[in-house]
Amino acid sequence: MVKHLKDTERSRSAEYQYLNLLKDILKNGERKKVHNVAVGTRNIFGRQIRFDLSKGFPLLTTKKVFFRGIIHELLWFIRGDSNIKYLVDNNVHIWDEWGYKRFKEALVKSSKLKVKNLSKMTQEEYIQKIKDLPKDDPFVKKYGELGPVYGVQWRKWKTSDGRVIDQLQWAISRLKIKPERRHYLVSAWNPEFIYEMAASREKAQVLPPCHTFFHFYVAKNRLSLQLYQRSADMFLGVPFNIASYALLALMVAHVTGFKPGDFVHTFGDVHIYNNHTAQVKEQLKRTPRVLPKIKLNPKIKNIDDFTFADIELINYDPHPPIRGEIAVVGGFS
Repeated sequence: MVKHLKDTERSRSAEYQYLNLLKDILKNGERKKVHNVAVGTRNIFGRQIRFDLSKGFPLLTTKKVFFRGIIHELLWFIRGDSNIKYLVDNNVHIWDEWGYKRFKEALVKSSKLKVKNLSKMTQEEYIQKIKDLPKDDPFVKKYGELGPVYGVQWRKWKTSDGRVIDQLQWAISRLKIKPERRHYLVSAWNPEFIYEMAASREKAQVLPPCHTFFHFYVAKNRLSLQLYQRSADMFLGVPFNIASYALLALMVAHVTGFKPGDFVHTFGDVHIYNNHTAQVKEQLKRTPRVLPKIKLNPKIKNIDDFTFADIELINYDPHPPIRGEIAVVGGFS
């Protein structure tokens, strides 16, 4: 009974790391204005939080988080996919704006699109068209494509000599045979597609990854994962990022045969957008509840075999959701 109470209290207190970081930003954050964002921010730099995944799954309870969307997005990353068709078909719309932005950019370059009267297509019409058409339709294949986003870099990193590196599978296969090694990193930061150089301006239109790279570590038969996130929207984005990479850590531990370790979240620029201040203050009034658990299908042995049905969230009892408007759409932050 005493042990249960201690574990319960640890589960509750884990979420205070996130809440205390919100307080830190409100109290100590520097006010900034970013050139491509309509609203300003409060920013701090260089912070870290840690969750013991054996004590509960870090899905925030002080507001309800869209976990179905987190699962589908992570499965989309793991597939190495870069087309929003899978997400749209599963009613997950967190990448809609970026797909529509790229579609609108294509309108400017293609007279053929204008002939088809596609220049008047709204975002809602664009998404409905993606949903209605089969995945091999030319419109879906071309205009649902987002470019070399996270999953592509994880699973299909192209090298200068023509090779394609599956970083995630490489890390998983090596963890199984030499878990003591220290270089199991997976990077989404590919300079070829990021820096705003005049000679490669077309490639530079790829959204620079906010969650930049992650690192696996094994000790005492426990697998941990540390994420470095260069830019962190604390109210809207970070709750997703915490749950997504914690789930990835559990899935990799599962297929490599290790017990769950820690999820360590290291931040560069941590910020709250000014149009989220009221929502953050409302969230800070709430008391964290016991964290939920995750159950993975024991029959799954390969990271590529996971489906939505293989991931079960147990005993999630959050406070009601708190809505907030996205401050950055398809831009650089």
